[in-house]
Amino acid sequence: MSQVSVDKVIAVAREFVAAEAAAVGDLAARIDESFVRVARLILDTPGKVVLTGAGTTGYIAHRTAHLLSVSGTPAFYLNPSDALHGSMGALRSSDILIAISRGGESGEINTLVDLLQGEQVTVIALTCAAESTLGRTADITVALDQTPYADPGNLLALGSTLAQGAWLDALTVVLMRARQHSWEKVHHAHPGGAVGLLDELPPEVETLDIPRFEATL
Repeated sequence: MSQVSVDKVIAVAREFVAAEAAAVGDLAARIDESFVRVARLILDTPGKVVLTGAGTTGYIAHRTAHLLSVSGTPAFYLNPSDALHGSMGALRSSDILIAISRGGESGEINTLVDLLQGEQVTVIALTCAAESTLGRTADITVALDQTPYADPGNLLALGSTLAQGAWLDALTVVLMRARQHSWEKVHHAHPGGAVGLLDELPPEVETLDIPRFEATL
């Protein structure tokens, strides 16, 4: 086995990890007032928070629904294909749908958005294509940068989905602090695994005030 070949593989792997890290790092400067408006909207809603996505973004949506739920914002994942076969009936006008799509042109997601907006469900789009069908249709569109350097061939959604996940993680943390959701409650909702075995919990997170806006975005 050639050491040169080993070093080349390691170099390629390190270069890509650095590219993905840059995609997430660049996101920090992109978080603006739209983030605050989304957080306030979710905090004020009397209904449910539902996340949807297809393919890779579907896994991000599923993960986020879990993290929101365990940290004080009840949420669930809705498969867009299943939704079009009846599951969309779970949503009401007081609910919020967060639709995640890198390119904003997933047919099943856009069809679902159209149908739910007809039922007065508020739709938040998280996409890398503000001028896409989803971006133009949603009530609120959060546009993240394209990251071709972190998405191989600009086809595989790798770095871009990490950035979307990081944006949603930040939303999860902000909402947890705004709700003053305690670690005791997190522990109670997570009795399984190493978390459930903890005898001591961390100091409580600092409360965060999310301002109100006179008008919606």
